[in-house]
Amino acid sequence: MVAPGSVTSRLGSVFPFLLVLVDLQYEGAECGVNADVEKHLELGKKLLAAGQLADALSQFHAAVDGDPDNYVAYYRRATAFLAMGKSKAALPDLTKVIELKMDFTAARLQRGHLLLKQGKLDEAEDDFKKVLKSNPSENEEKEAQSQLIKSDEMQRLRSQALDAFENSDYIGAITSLDKILEVCVWDADLRELRAECFIKEGEPRKAISDLKAASKLKNDNTEAFYKISTLYYQLGDHELSLRYMSSEVRECLKLDQDHKRCFAHYKQVKKLNKLIESAEELIRDGRYTDATSKYESVMKTEPSVSEYTIRSKERICHCFSKDEKPVEAIRVCSEVLQMEPDNVNALKDRAEAYLIEEMYDEAIQDYETAQEHNENDQQIREGLEKAQRLLKQSQKRDYYKILGVKRNAKKQEIIKAYRKLAMQWHPDNFQNEEEKKKAEKKFIDIAAAKEVLSDPEMRKKFDDGEDPLDAESQQGGGGNPFHRSWNSWQGFNPFSSGGPFRFKFHFN
Repeated sequence: MVAPGSVTSRLGSVFPFLLVLVDLQYEGAECGVNADVEKHLELGKKLLAAGQLADALSQFHAAVDGDPDNYVAYYRRATAFLAMGKSKAALPDLTKVIELKMDFTAARLQRGHLLLKQGKLDEAEDDFKKVLKSNPSENEEKEAQSQLIKSDEMQRLRSQALDAFENSDYIGAITSLDKILEVCVWDADLRELRAECFIKEGEPRKAISDLKAASKLKNDNTEAFYKISTLYYQLGDHELSLRYMSSEVRECLKLDQDHKRCFAHYKQVKKLNKLIESAEELIRDGRYTDATSKYESVMKTEPSVSEYTIRSKERICHCFSKDEKPVEAIRVCSEVLQMEPDNVNALKDRAEAYLIEEMYDEAIQDYETAQEHNENDQQIREGLEKAQRLLKQSQKRDYYKILGVKRNAKKQEIIKAYRKLAMQWHPDNFQNEEEKKKAEKKFIDIAAAKEVLSDPEMRKKFDDGEDPLDAESQQGGGGNPFHRSWNSWQGFNPFSSGGPFRFKFHFN
Protein backbone atom coordinates (compact mmCIF):
# COMPACT_ATOMS: atom_id res chain seq x y z
CA MET A 1 0.00 0.00 0.00
CA VAL A 2 1.29 3.50 -0.89
CA ALA A 3 1.66 5.96 2.02
CA PRO A 4 -0.22 9.27 1.41
CA GLY A 5 2.85 11.48 1.90
CA SER A 6 5.40 9.33 0.10
CA VAL A 7 7.32 10.19 -3.06
CA THR A 8 5.31 7.48 -4.85
CA SER A 9 2.08 9.15 -3.80
CA ARG A 10 3.26 12.55 -5.03
CA LEU A 11 4.40 11.11 -8.35
CA GLY A 12 1.09 9.33 -8.80
CA SER A 13 -0.84 12.56 -8.27
CA VAL A 14 1.05 14.17 -11.15
CA PHE A 15 1.47 11.18 -13.46
CA PRO A 16 -1.35 8.68 -12.68
CA PHE A 17 0.38 5.72 -14.27
CA LEU A 18 3.71 6.23 -12.54
CA LEU A 19 2.54 4.04 -9.66
CA VAL A 20 3.16 1.13 -11.98
CA LEU A 21 6.84 2.05 -11.84
CA VAL A 22 7.37 1.05 -8.25
CA ASP A 23 4.64 -1.58 -8.07
CA LEU A 24 6.08 -3.65 -10.94
CA GLN A 25 7.09 -7.03 -9.65
CA TYR A 26 10.53 -8.16 -10.59
CA GLU A 27 10.33 -11.23 -12.79
CA GLY A 28 13.83 -12.56 -12.98
CA ALA A 29 13.03 -15.50 -15.21
CA GLU A 30 11.06 -13.43 -17.71
CA CYS A 31 13.64 -10.69 -17.90
CA GLY A 32 16.56 -13.10 -17.79
CA VAL A 33 18.61 -11.10 -15.29
CA ASN A 34 21.00 -12.12 -12.56
CA ALA A 35 20.75 -11.77 -8.79
CA ASP A 36 22.87 -8.57 -8.71
CA VAL A 37 20.44 -6.76 -11.01
CA GLU A 38 17.53 -7.92 -8.87
CA LYS A 39 19.30 -6.55 -5.81
CA HIS A 40 19.85 -3.17 -7.47
CA LEU A 41 16.21 -2.95 -8.54
CA GLU A 42 14.83 -3.81 -5.12
CA LEU A 43 17.19 -1.45 -3.30
CA GLY A 44 16.45 1.34 -5.82
CA LYS A 45 12.72 0.81 -5.31
CA LYS A 46 13.08 1.24 -1.52
CA LEU A 47 15.27 4.33 -1.89
CA LEU A 48 12.82 5.86 -4.35
CA ALA A 49 9.92 5.29 -1.95
CA ALA A 50 11.99 6.90 0.83
CA GLY A 51 12.65 9.99 -1.30
CA GLN A 52 16.39 9.33 -1.70
CA LEU A 53 16.24 10.03 -5.42
CA ALA A 54 19.94 10.34 -6.26
CA ASP A 55 20.76 7.08 -4.49
CA ALA A 56 17.81 5.35 -6.16
CA LEU A 57 18.98 6.61 -9.56
CA SER A 58 22.46 5.16 -8.94
CA GLN A 59 20.91 1.73 -8.25
CA PHE A 60 18.84 1.86 -11.44
CA HIS A 61 21.92 2.90 -13.45
CA ALA A 62 23.65 -0.20 -12.11
CA ALA A 63 20.65 -2.37 -13.01
CA VAL A 64 20.60 -1.05 -16.60
CA ASP A 65 24.35 -1.60 -16.93
CA GLY A 66 23.95 -5.14 -15.56
CA ASP A 67 21.14 -6.05 -17.95
CA PRO A 68 20.64 -3.66 -20.93
CA ASP A 69 17.56 -5.65 -22.01
CA ASN A 70 15.63 -5.33 -18.76
CA TYR A 71 12.58 -3.12 -19.41
CA VAL A 72 11.83 -2.90 -15.65
CA ALA A 73 15.24 -1.29 -15.02
CA TYR A 74 14.65 1.32 -17.70
CA TYR A 75 11.14 2.00 -16.44
CA ARG A 76 12.23 2.49 -12.85
CA ARG A 77 15.11 4.69 -13.93
CA ALA A 78 12.59 6.81 -15.85
CA THR A 79 10.65 7.10 -12.59
CA ALA A 80 13.69 8.46 -10.79
CA PHE A 81 14.41 10.93 -13.59
CA LEU A 82 10.83 12.22 -13.52
CA ALA A 83 10.87 12.52 -9.73
CA MET A 84 14.00 14.67 -10.08
CA GLY A 85 12.34 16.84 -12.74
CA LYS A 86 14.52 15.48 -15.56
CA SER A 87 11.90 14.71 -18.17
CA LYS A 88 14.38 14.88 -21.06
CA ALA A 89 16.38 12.05 -19.54
CA ALA A 90 13.23 10.03 -18.79
CA LEU A 91 11.94 10.08 -22.37
CA PRO A 92 14.68 7.86 -23.94
CA ASP A 93 14.19 5.31 -21.14
CA LEU A 94 10.45 5.14 -21.77
CA THR A 95 11.12 4.70 -25.48
CA LYS A 96 13.52 1.83 -24.67
CA VAL A 97 10.86 0.19 -22.47
CA ILE A 98 8.38 0.27 -25.37
CA GLU A 99 10.97 -1.22 -27.73
CA LEU A 100 11.60 -4.06 -25.29
CA LYS A 101 7.96 -4.62 -24.35
CA MET A 102 5.51 -3.35 -26.97
CA ASP A 103 2.41 -4.14 -24.89
CA PHE A 104 3.55 -2.13 -21.87
CA THR A 105 0.71 0.42 -22.10
CA ALA A 106 1.69 2.28 -18.92
CA ALA A 107 5.06 3.23 -20.45
CA ARG A 108 3.45 4.26 -23.72
CA LEU A 109 0.83 6.31 -21.91
CA GLN A 110 3.51 8.01 -19.84
CA ARG A 111 5.57 8.80 -22.93
CA GLY A 112 2.45 10.30 -24.51
CA HIS A 113 2.10 12.58 -21.48
CA LEU A 114 5.71 13.81 -21.85
CA LEU A 115 5.40 14.30 -25.60
CA LEU A 116 2.23 16.33 -25.06
CA LYS A 117 4.03 18.56 -22.54
CA GLN A 118 6.82 19.07 -25.07
CA GLY A 119 4.30 20.12 -27.70
CA LYS A 120 5.02 17.09 -29.92
CA LEU A 121 1.34 16.64 -30.58
CA ASP A 122 1.49 14.19 -33.51
CA GLU A 123 3.80 11.82 -31.63
CA ALA A 124 1.69 12.09 -28.48
CA GLU A 125 -1.51 11.31 -30.38
CA ASP A 126 0.16 8.28 -31.93
CA ASP A 127 0.98 6.92 -28.47
CA PHE A 128 -2.54 7.51 -27.13
CA LYS A 129 -4.12 5.80 -30.17
CA LYS A 130 -1.85 2.78 -29.80
CA VAL A 131 -2.78 2.49 -26.13
CA LEU A 132 -6.45 2.31 -27.14
CA LYS A 133 -5.66 -0.51 -29.61
CA SER A 134 -3.62 -2.59 -27.14
CA ASN A 135 -6.37 -3.99 -24.93
CA PRO A 136 -5.80 -1.44 -22.11
CA SER A 137 -7.30 -1.53 -18.63
CA GLU A 138 -10.39 0.57 -17.96
CA ASN A 139 -8.36 3.35 -16.32
CA GLU A 140 -5.77 3.33 -19.11
CA GLU A 141 -8.46 3.54 -21.77
CA LYS A 142 -10.17 6.41 -20.00
CA GLU A 143 -6.88 8.30 -19.61
CA ALA A 144 -5.84 7.73 -23.24
CA GLN A 145 -9.16 8.99 -24.56
CA SER A 146 -8.97 12.07 -22.32
CA GLN A 147 -5.44 12.90 -23.46
CA LEU A 148 -6.34 12.34 -27.11
CA ILE A 149 -9.16 14.87 -26.84
CA LYS A 150 -6.77 17.32 -25.15
CA SER A 151 -4.18 16.83 -27.88
CA ASP A 152 -6.77 17.50 -30.61
CA GLU A 153 -7.72 20.75 -28.82
CA MET A 154 -4.03 21.77 -28.68
CA GLN A 155 -3.72 21.16 -32.43
CA ARG A 156 -6.67 23.47 -33.05
CA LEU A 157 -5.34 26.20 -30.75
CA ARG A 158 -1.88 26.04 -32.31
CA SER A 159 -3.35 26.57 -35.77
CA GLN A 160 -5.31 29.56 -34.44
CA ALA A 161 -2.20 31.03 -32.84
CA LEU A 162 -0.11 30.70 -36.00
CA ASP A 163 -2.85 32.24 -38.15
CA ALA A 164 -3.25 35.15 -35.72
CA PHE A 165 0.52 35.77 -35.70
CA GLU A 166 0.68 35.75 -39.51
CA ASN A 167 -2.12 38.34 -39.57
CA SER A 168 -0.34 40.51 -36.95
CA ASP A 169 -3.09 39.80 -34.43
CA TYR A 170 -0.62 39.44 -31.55
CA ILE A 171 -3.22 39.71 -28.78
CA GLY A 172 -5.23 36.91 -30.40
CA ALA A 173 -2.07 34.81 -30.79
CA ILE A 174 -1.15 35.35 -27.12
CA THR A 175 -4.65 34.30 -26.02
CA SER A 176 -4.36 30.98 -27.90
CA LEU A 177 -0.74 30.43 -26.82
CA ASP A 178 -1.63 31.00 -23.17
CA LYS A 179 -4.08 28.10 -23.33
CA ILE A 180 -1.68 25.82 -25.19
CA LEU A 181 1.23 26.48 -22.81
CA GLU A 182 -0.89 25.48 -19.84
CA VAL A 183 -0.68 21.96 -21.32
CA CYS A 184 2.43 22.06 -23.52
CA VAL A 185 4.58 23.63 -20.79
CA TRP A 186 7.88 22.39 -22.25
CA ASP A 187 7.37 23.60 -25.83
CA ALA A 188 10.31 25.94 -26.47
CA ASP A 189 9.12 27.00 -29.94
CA LEU A 190 5.71 28.12 -28.67
CA ARG A 191 7.34 30.08 -25.85
CA GLU A 192 9.57 31.83 -28.36
CA LEU A 193 6.54 32.62 -30.49
CA ARG A 194 4.69 34.10 -27.51
CA ALA A 195 7.83 36.08 -26.62
CA GLU A 196 7.80 37.56 -30.12
CA CYS A 197 4.15 38.54 -29.63
CA PHE A 198 4.98 40.19 -26.31
CA ILE A 199 7.77 42.17 -28.00
CA LYS A 200 5.38 43.36 -30.70
CA GLU A 201 2.91 44.41 -27.99
CA GLY A 202 5.55 46.36 -26.06
CA GLU A 203 5.82 43.97 -23.11
CA PRO A 204 9.55 43.10 -23.07
CA ARG A 205 9.67 41.74 -19.51
CA LYS A 206 7.06 39.11 -20.32
CA ALA A 207 9.04 38.27 -23.46
CA ILE A 208 12.20 37.83 -21.37
CA SER A 209 10.40 35.40 -19.06
CA ASP A 210 9.40 33.19 -22.00
CA LEU A 211 12.82 33.43 -23.64
CA LYS A 212 14.56 32.39 -20.43
CA ALA A 213 12.36 29.30 -20.27
CA ALA A 214 13.00 28.58 -23.96
CA SER A 215 16.78 28.88 -23.49
CA LYS A 216 16.63 26.12 -20.87
CA LEU A 217 14.24 23.90 -22.81
CA LYS A 218 16.24 23.95 -26.04
CA ASN A 219 19.94 23.07 -26.15
CA ASP A 220 22.38 25.66 -27.53
CA ASN A 221 19.62 28.25 -28.03
CA THR A 222 21.90 31.05 -29.22
CA GLU A 223 19.09 33.20 -30.61
CA ALA A 224 17.21 33.16 -27.29
CA PHE A 225 20.32 34.32 -25.42
CA TYR A 226 20.82 37.13 -27.92
CA LYS A 227 17.20 38.29 -27.68
CA ILE A 228 17.28 38.24 -23.87
CA SER A 229 20.41 40.37 -23.94
CA THR A 230 19.03 42.95 -26.38
CA LEU A 231 15.74 43.22 -24.49
CA TYR A 232 17.52 43.92 -21.21
CA TYR A 233 19.68 46.44 -23.03
CA GLN A 234 16.63 48.27 -24.36
CA LEU A 235 15.11 48.31 -20.87
CA GLY A 236 18.26 50.01 -19.54
CA ASP A 237 18.30 48.36 -16.11
CA HIS A 238 21.65 49.97 -15.14
CA GLU A 239 24.49 47.99 -13.55
CA LEU A 240 22.65 44.84 -12.47
CA SER A 241 20.88 44.27 -15.77
CA LEU A 242 23.97 45.23 -17.74
CA ARG A 243 26.03 42.65 -15.85
CA TYR A 244 23.31 40.09 -16.53
CA MET A 245 23.31 41.02 -20.20
CA SER A 246 27.06 40.61 -20.36
CA SER A 247 26.83 37.10 -18.94
CA GLU A 248 24.10 36.21 -21.44
CA VAL A 249 26.12 37.54 -24.36
CA ARG A 250 29.17 35.57 -23.21
CA GLU A 251 26.98 32.47 -23.25
CA CYS A 252 25.82 33.41 -26.71
CA LEU A 253 29.43 33.75 -27.92
CA LYS A 254 30.40 30.51 -26.23
CA LEU A 255 27.75 28.73 -28.27
CA ASP A 256 28.59 30.51 -31.52
CA GLN A 257 31.88 32.43 -31.72
CA ASP A 258 31.03 33.65 -35.21
CA HIS A 259 27.71 35.18 -34.14
CA LYS A 260 28.44 38.70 -35.45
CA ARG A 261 25.43 40.38 -33.87
CA CYS A 262 26.30 38.87 -30.50
CA PHE A 263 29.89 40.08 -30.67
CA ALA A 264 28.98 43.64 -31.71
CA HIS A 265 26.30 43.79 -29.04
CA TYR A 266 28.66 42.47 -26.39
CA LYS A 267 31.20 45.21 -27.16
CA GLN A 268 28.51 47.90 -26.92
CA VAL A 269 27.14 46.54 -23.63
CA LYS A 270 30.63 46.29 -22.15
CA LYS A 271 31.49 49.88 -23.12
CA LEU A 272 28.24 51.27 -21.72
CA ASN A 273 28.54 49.23 -18.55
CA LYS A 274 32.04 50.59 -17.95
CA LEU A 275 30.87 54.19 -18.36
CA ILE A 276 27.94 53.76 -15.96
CA GLU A 277 30.00 51.96 -13.31
CA SER A 278 32.65 54.70 -13.53
CA ALA A 279 30.00 57.45 -13.23
CA GLU A 280 28.41 55.82 -10.17
CA GLU A 281 31.80 55.49 -8.49
CA LEU A 282 32.44 59.20 -9.07
CA ILE A 283 29.07 60.02 -7.48
CA ARG A 284 29.95 57.93 -4.44
CA ASP A 285 33.21 59.91 -4.18
CA GLY A 286 31.35 63.22 -4.42
CA ARG A 287 32.98 64.11 -7.76
CA TYR A 288 29.76 65.33 -9.32
CA THR A 289 31.22 67.33 -12.21
CA ASP A 290 33.20 64.33 -13.46
CA ALA A 291 30.18 62.06 -12.99
CA THR A 292 28.07 64.44 -15.07
CA SER A 293 30.64 64.24 -17.86
CA LYS A 294 30.51 60.42 -17.77
CA TYR A 295 26.73 60.34 -18.04
CA GLU A 296 26.90 62.75 -20.97
CA SER A 297 29.19 60.18 -22.61
CA VAL A 298 26.61 57.47 -21.90
CA MET A 299 24.01 59.45 -23.88
CA LYS A 300 26.45 59.91 -26.76
CA THR A 301 27.39 56.21 -26.74
CA GLU A 302 23.77 55.07 -26.95
CA PRO A 303 21.54 57.83 -28.38
CA SER A 304 18.97 55.46 -29.91
CA VAL A 305 17.70 53.87 -26.68
CA SER A 306 15.63 56.47 -24.84
CA GLU A 307 15.90 54.63 -21.52
CA TYR A 308 19.61 55.45 -21.25
CA THR A 309 18.94 59.12 -22.03
CA ILE A 310 16.31 59.32 -19.28
CA ARG A 311 18.42 57.47 -16.70
CA SER A 312 21.51 59.53 -17.56
CA LYS A 313 19.62 62.82 -17.20
CA GLU A 314 18.15 61.58 -13.93
CA ARG A 315 21.65 61.03 -12.55
CA ILE A 316 22.94 64.35 -13.98
CA CYS A 317 20.01 66.06 -12.25
CA HIS A 318 21.11 64.35 -9.02
CA CYS A 319 24.72 65.49 -9.51
CA PHE A 320 23.73 69.14 -10.05
CA SER A 321 21.49 69.05 -6.98
CA LYS A 322 24.19 67.55 -4.75
CA ASP A 323 26.79 69.92 -6.18
CA GLU A 324 24.53 72.84 -5.19
CA LYS A 325 23.98 74.03 -8.75
CA PRO A 326 20.26 74.67 -8.39
CA VAL A 327 19.59 76.38 -11.72
CA GLU A 328 21.15 73.53 -13.71
CA ALA A 329 19.52 70.92 -11.47
CA ILE A 330 16.05 72.41 -11.92
CA ARG A 331 16.52 72.53 -15.70
CA VAL A 332 17.67 68.90 -16.10
CA CYS A 333 15.28 67.49 -13.49
CA SER A 334 12.42 69.22 -15.30
CA GLU A 335 13.48 67.56 -18.57
CA VAL A 336 13.34 64.16 -16.85
CA LEU A 337 9.93 64.91 -15.34
CA GLN A 338 8.55 65.89 -18.73
CA MET A 339 9.32 62.34 -19.88
CA GLU A 340 8.49 60.65 -16.55
CA PRO A 341 6.16 62.85 -14.44
CA ASP A 342 6.21 60.34 -11.57
CA ASN A 343 10.00 59.95 -11.34
CA VAL A 344 10.50 60.10 -7.55
CA ASN A 345 14.28 60.58 -7.74
CA ALA A 346 13.97 63.57 -10.06
CA LEU A 347 11.21 65.05 -7.89
CA LYS A 348 13.39 64.79 -4.76
CA ASP A 349 16.45 66.27 -6.45
CA ARG A 350 14.49 69.14 -7.98
CA ALA A 351 12.86 69.83 -4.60
CA GLU A 352 16.33 70.12 -3.01
CA ALA A 353 17.36 72.54 -5.77
CA TYR A 354 14.21 74.61 -5.17
CA LEU A 355 15.15 74.87 -1.49
CA ILE A 356 18.54 76.32 -2.40
CA GLU A 357 16.76 78.82 -4.66
CA GLU A 358 14.33 79.62 -1.80
CA MET A 359 11.40 78.50 -3.95
CA TYR A 360 9.67 76.84 -1.04
CA ASP A 361 6.18 76.45 -2.52
CA GLU A 362 7.64 74.63 -5.54
CA ALA A 363 9.77 72.42 -3.28
CA ILE A 364 6.74 71.49 -1.17
CA GLN A 365 4.77 70.61 -4.30
CA ASP A 366 7.54 68.30 -5.56
CA TYR A 367 7.91 66.58 -2.20
CA GLU A 368 4.15 66.06 -1.94
CA THR A 369 4.02 64.56 -5.45
CA ALA A 370 6.94 62.26 -4.61
CA GLN A 371 5.24 61.22 -1.37
CA GLU A 372 2.12 60.18 -3.28
CA HIS A 373 4.23 57.56 -5.08
CA ASN A 374 6.43 56.55 -2.14
CA GLU A 375 4.80 57.42 1.15
CA ASN A 376 7.30 55.41 3.23
CA ASP A 377 10.41 57.27 2.01
CA GLN A 378 11.96 58.94 5.06
CA GLN A 379 14.03 61.31 2.92
CA ILE A 380 10.86 62.64 1.26
CA ARG A 381 9.11 63.05 4.60
CA GLU A 382 12.05 64.92 6.15
CA GLY A 383 12.49 67.07 3.03
CA LEU A 384 8.81 68.03 3.04
CA GLU A 385 8.92 68.97 6.74
CA LYS A 386 12.06 71.05 6.15
CA ALA A 387 10.49 72.85 3.16
CA GLN A 388 7.39 73.65 5.22
CA ARG A 389 9.53 75.02 8.07
CA LEU A 390 11.59 77.13 5.67
CA LEU A 391 8.44 78.51 4.04
CA LYS A 392 7.15 79.54 7.45
CA GLN A 393 10.58 80.94 8.34
CA SER A 394 10.76 82.93 5.11
CA GLN A 395 7.61 84.76 6.13
CA LYS A 396 9.48 86.00 9.20
CA ARG A 397 13.17 86.98 9.32
CA ASP A 398 15.52 85.50 6.74
CA TYR A 399 19.20 86.00 7.63
CA TYR A 400 20.34 85.12 4.13
CA LYS A 401 18.12 87.84 2.66
CA ILE A 402 19.26 90.33 5.29
CA LEU A 403 22.87 89.86 4.16
CA GLY A 404 21.88 89.41 0.52
CA VAL A 405 23.65 86.06 0.08
CA LYS A 406 22.58 82.66 -1.24
CA ARG A 407 21.84 79.75 1.08
CA ASN A 408 24.93 77.93 -0.15
CA ALA A 409 27.20 80.97 0.44
CA LYS A 410 30.61 80.28 1.98
CA LYS A 411 31.59 81.81 5.32
CA GLN A 412 33.97 84.23 3.60
CA GLU A 413 31.10 85.56 1.43
CA ILE A 414 28.93 85.98 4.55
CA ILE A 415 31.61 87.99 6.40
CA LYS A 416 32.25 90.16 3.34
CA ALA A 417 28.54 90.93 2.90
CA TYR A 418 28.20 91.63 6.62
CA ARG A 419 31.10 94.13 6.66
CA LYS A 420 29.72 96.01 3.70
CA LEU A 421 26.22 96.29 5.17
CA ALA A 422 27.43 97.08 8.69
CA MET A 423 29.48 99.95 7.31
CA GLN A 424 26.49 101.17 5.29
CA TRP A 425 23.94 100.95 8.12
CA HIS A 426 26.03 101.97 11.14
CA PRO A 427 23.75 104.37 13.12
CA ASP A 428 26.54 106.96 13.47
CA ASN A 429 26.19 107.52 9.73
CA PHE A 430 22.74 109.07 10.23
CA GLN A 431 21.92 112.45 11.85
CA ASN A 432 18.14 112.47 11.41
CA GLU A 433 16.52 110.83 14.46
CA GLU A 434 14.01 108.84 12.44
CA GLU A 435 16.66 107.60 10.03
CA LYS A 436 18.94 106.75 12.95
CA LYS A 437 16.24 104.53 14.55
CA LYS A 438 15.68 102.77 11.24
CA ALA A 439 19.43 102.24 10.88
CA GLU A 440 19.68 100.91 14.44
CA LYS A 441 17.04 98.26 13.69
CA LYS A 442 18.70 97.40 10.39
CA PHE A 443 22.11 97.20 12.03
CA ILE A 444 20.85 94.83 14.75
CA ASP A 445 19.36 92.52 12.08
CA ILE A 446 22.66 92.58 10.16
CA ALA A 447 24.62 91.71 13.32
CA ALA A 448 22.18 88.93 14.19
CA ALA A 449 22.44 87.52 10.67
CA LYS A 450 26.22 87.49 10.90
CA GLU A 451 26.10 85.84 14.33
CA VAL A 452 23.85 83.00 13.12
CA LEU A 453 25.34 82.38 9.69
CA SER A 454 28.98 82.47 10.80
CA ASP A 455 28.36 79.90 13.53
CA PRO A 456 28.14 76.37 11.99
CA GLU A 457 25.81 74.99 14.65
CA MET A 458 23.43 77.96 14.60
CA ARG A 459 23.48 78.07 10.80
CA LYS A 460 22.54 74.38 10.59
CA LYS A 461 19.55 74.99 12.86
CA PHE A 462 18.47 77.89 10.67
CA ASP A 463 18.95 75.84 7.48
CA ASP A 464 16.71 73.14 8.95
CA GLY A 465 13.94 75.70 9.42
CA GLU A 466 14.56 76.70 13.04
CA ASP A 467 15.56 80.27 13.97
CA PRO A 468 18.05 79.96 16.86
CA LEU A 469 17.34 83.60 17.83
CA ASP A 470 13.55 83.26 17.71
CA ALA A 471 11.99 82.61 21.12
CA GLU A 472 9.12 80.65 19.49
CA SER A 473 11.63 78.21 18.01
CA GLN A 474 13.40 77.54 21.31
CA GLN A 475 12.12 75.07 23.89
CA GLY A 476 11.37 76.69 27.23
CA GLY A 477 10.42 80.04 25.68
CA GLY A 478 12.30 83.09 26.94
CA GLY A 479 13.08 86.33 25.24
CA ASN A 480 15.01 86.89 22.06
CA PRO A 481 18.62 87.56 23.12
CA PHE A 482 19.20 89.66 20.00
CA HIS A 483 16.15 91.84 20.31
CA ARG A 484 18.15 94.53 22.07
CA SER A 485 18.22 98.28 21.91
CA TRP A 486 20.99 100.09 20.09
CA ASN A 487 22.62 100.98 23.44
CA SER A 488 23.23 97.33 24.18
CA TRP A 489 25.45 97.17 21.09
CA GLN A 490 27.70 100.05 22.18
CA GLY A 491 31.29 98.93 22.22
CA PHE A 492 30.51 96.00 19.89
CA ASN A 493 32.95 95.78 16.98
CA PRO A 494 30.77 94.71 14.04
CA PHE A 495 33.76 94.41 11.73
CA SER A 496 35.64 91.74 13.63
CA SER A 497 35.52 88.25 12.12
CA GLY A 498 38.08 86.72 14.41
CA GLY A 499 40.76 87.52 11.84
CA PRO A 500 43.67 90.01 11.91
CA PHE A 501 41.63 92.98 10.63
CA ARG A 502 40.23 95.75 12.82
CA PHE A 503 38.35 98.81 11.58
CA LYS A 504 38.10 102.22 13.23
CA PHE A 505 35.69 104.91 12.04
CA HIS A 506 35.57 108.64 12.72
CA PHE A 507 32.41 110.51 11.88
CA ASN A 508 32.06 114.32 11.73
